[in-house]
Amino acid sequence: MTVLSRLMERLSNYAALNAEVLPYFLQVEAFSKLNNAIGKVIESQEDMPILSAVTLYSSLLKFTLHVHPDRLDYADQVLGSCVKQLSGKGKINDTRATKEIVSLLSAPLEKYNDVVTALKLTNYPLVVEYLDNETKRIMATVIIRSIMKNNTLITTAEKVEALLELIKGLINDLDEPQGLEVDENDFEEEQNSVARLVHMLYNDDTEEMFKIISILKKHFLTGGPKRLKFTIPPLVVSTLKLIRRLPVEGDNPFGKEASVTATKIFQFLNQIIEALPNVPSPDLAFRLYLQCAEAANKCDEEPIAYEFFTQAYILYEEEISDSKAQVTALQLIIGTLQRMHVFGVENRDTLTHKATGYSAKLLKKPDQCRAVYACSHLFWLEDHETIQDGDRVLLCLKRALKIANSAQQIASSGQGSAGSVTLFIEILNKYLYFYEKGIPQITVESVESLIQLIKNEESMPSDPYAESLFASTLQFMEFQKQKGGAIGDRYEEIKV
Repeated sequence: MTVLSRLMERLSNYAALNAEVLPYFLQVEAFSKLNNAIGKVIESQEDMPILSAVTLYSSLLKFTLHVHPDRLDYADQVLGSCVKQLSGKGKINDTRATKEIVSLLSAPLEKYNDVVTALKLTNYPLVVEYLDNETKRIMATVIIRSIMKNNTLITTAEKVEALLELIKGLINDLDEPQGLEVDENDFEEEQNSVARLVHMLYNDDTEEMFKIISILKKHFLTGGPKRLKFTIPPLVVSTLKLIRRLPVEGDNPFGKEASVTATKIFQFLNQIIEALPNVPSPDLAFRLYLQCAEAANKCDEEPIAYEFFTQAYILYEEEISDSKAQVTALQLIIGTLQRMHVFGVENRDTLTHKATGYSAKLLKKPDQCRAVYACSHLFWLEDHETIQDGDRVLLCLKRALKIANSAQQIASSGQGSAGSVTLFIEILNKYLYFYEKGIPQITVESVESLIQLIKNEESMPSDPYAESLFASTLQFMEFQKQKGGAIGDRYEEIKV
């Protein structure tokens, strides 16, 4: 057995170095002769160890891939013979044997640098089935690394299904013996590799691409809750990319009759994100809902965008309780809502009212102040005349000033940190922004009085950051004056 295996290895190496001998190998039908010889050796040794048999077939496969690289049927035949030898043996627990099977399965990947070619081998997944769960995960990682290394795109739903079956050791909870758990770092690395793989599954045809992401959804949602926070985000991103490739309804000759529409895909997105709050990953679901809302905005789908925002608000109210997480979440809400143009007056008022309400309820006064003045941008968008309400901009800024004053009083009484004069300077910058935009409610007098208030703060010299920020603000105002023109004239009116 060892002699035969080494003979095939030497012949493989010789063929790799001397291409001129390949016609001779074909002429003498070397593959058939070696295959028959292996069959006779195995037949003559009924108690041959699995390791020995797999080693023979591994050597034959490598020989076949070198000498007959275009004959996938030969490679599949070798794998089929290996399956026949393994049948009835159950999962292979011999460490050396499993390593040899991994070597056998890795050979086509190394030769063709293309997983798609390996997917054409019908007996390939049958060999994988004889591996134990740990080795299946190793083999799945080898397959994914091959895809990433060679930038291999898997372009059809059929091939994606076959691939996911091959790597199911990473995307499904397998029956593990009690007490055997995967190392947490290894698990995260494995799931990150699956996440990267999602972006290699692609087709230019929108219908085929929707089939691909539907297959991914089917496998990922049954993969166990621990995996969802890794696998759902790339699936959402891939789906959002598909939405951007859809023709606008006027350009689509099929209109709503098309099998893949934006509405259908948004329903699909909602279904997969709904699984996340139960993982639990409410913060992740929150972010994805906002991303989907923005995508619906670009598709002019107001009801869908409003529903995604509603789901994000529900998560904010019911699941996000940490004060720092609330601040971050509110920044995302305000930033996303500011970019939305699809909402009518009623829906936009409802959402902005909620956002400003959330701002005033944050735990810390400085956080309240910053969130409230950030909300001012929700009421004045330059490129949307219907969203230009100077009164509400001013109201937000006045509320922010009131909260900043309260924070200053708390600081001066020793109940909080000093230096809240920074808040007044930040609000001044907002006043200047809207003053420059020409909002009539933001007057010269209001800007000047705020500057005077900041100058009068006794804590100013003891706060280097605030001092630097105020100096930069005044420098900016002077720079705007030097510009001349309409902007320069407006800043000339402000007496510092």
